[in-house]
Amino acid sequence: METGQKVLQEIKVLKTKISDYDRLYNEYEDLITLIELGLEEQDESIYAESKKLSETFVENYENYRIRALLDGEFDKNNAILTLHSGAGGTESCDWALMLLRMYTKWAEKSDYKVEILDILDGDEAGIKSVTLQITGENAFGYLKSEKGVHRLVRISPFDSSGRRHTSFASCDVMPEIDDDIDFEIDEEDLKVDTYRSSGAGGQHVNKTESAIRITHIPTGVVVQCQNERSQHKNRSTAMKMLKSKLYEIKQQEQMAKMQDIRGDVKDIAWGSQIRSYVFHPYNMVKDHRTNTETGNVTAVMDGNLNQFMNSYLGWIHNA
Repeated sequence: METGQKVLQEIKVLKTKISDYDRLYNEYEDLITLIELGLEEQDESIYAESKKLSETFVENYENYRIRALLDGEFDKNNAILTLHSGAGGTESCDWALMLLRMYTKWAEKSDYKVEILDILDGDEAGIKSVTLQITGENAFGYLKSEKGVHRLVRISPFDSSGRRHTSFASCDVMPEIDDDIDFEIDEEDLKVDTYRSSGAGGQHVNKTESAIRITHIPTGVVVQCQNERSQHKNRSTAMKMLKSKLYEIKQQEQMAKMQDIRGDVKDIAWGSQIRSYVFHPYNMVKDHRTNTETGNVTAVMDGNLNQFMNSYLGWIHNA
């Protein structure tokens, strides 16, 4: 039954690719016909229409081209994305919350499903950390471009003196590993703790110890999940996260297919940010790897990230 569902999913993906190509080819044919008509009629209104159509075609073509680059072993998989606030207390916690909103908006625009697996609120505002599962075709392929440190420069809403502050948050992204990947975890290597869920959740929260924290003793890797009321479901999700993380580490250690897993090889550390978001004294978002930048900060924070993702994917394939 499960194998049949996977085959049907693969067929659906292939049909979508063919359909997208046919639509793109028809757009190209329509554009050529319109340009020829404009030249023949010498009609400026046709010129304006063809210019608008050409811009749409180029955008759709670029999106299709970038999707074709998502050929890594795990690119098609769902993604597990984790945000951690950096040093700076409330400022960084608020920045992590802003990034959570940004990635949620991007996922919604991309027709992906977002589920919060674990979240830890800040002491005064924002969040200290959050782990999301983003479900949909090529979710990891696109989001691997976001792995690294994100830097914010703004006038702080928490500073009564109106001073400018710099905040950091790190983003980690790993693919959700399919169950058919042959990778076993020894139960004796695990330390499992249960605790009460925190955050929004109505009357149920804090009444039962359904949240799960699993520590892999040999590596020190810790994963946790608190989104389900059932301890069993939380454990199942946490084990899937642990499997993904340990498999990623194993691949990195073996140096095999590491580029597919890690994306950029830059270390995740303070001072090695991959992207800066400047709200003051000017508006700019700049990716320091590809030099892609925009002055429309509001659009980026509303989830318009494709220009950065597409530039990154083109950059790593040309590197």
